[in-house]
Amino acid sequence: QVQLVESGGGLVQAGESLRLSCTASGSIFSTIAMGWYRQAPGKNRELVATITSSGDIVYAGSVSGRFTVSRDNGENTVHLQMNSLKPEDTAVYYCNTKVRLATALRPLGDYWGQGTQVTVSS
Repeated sequence: QVQLVESGGGLVQAGESLRLSCTASGSIFSTIAMGWYRQAPGKNRELVATITSSGDIVYAGSVSGRFTVSRDNGENTVHLQMNSLKPEDTAVYYCNTKVRLATALRPLGDYWGQGTQVTVSS
């Protein structure tokens, strides 16, 4: 019902920057929040940053001050600008969106992208 397309991952050296983007499409009545999570090998998936439709933002402590999340509300797109990358930022980054679906009763939906690899070499 909702599809997420991610882009922007890659291999960089420590200290460099990357920008991730994710666009949601499908049967969306309204978007509640969009954001990014990541999962490193052998670890659980963790929150990186989220932003609500009203602009409220939450960052993981480990990325605060280095990463910036932003949204194009009209385009159902979320971006993650990642600066001063560190080897410990290496992970698969997943886009997430929480929406109300454009179907009867407007049910809540929670959707994930396929993930994009970010690798930071030291």
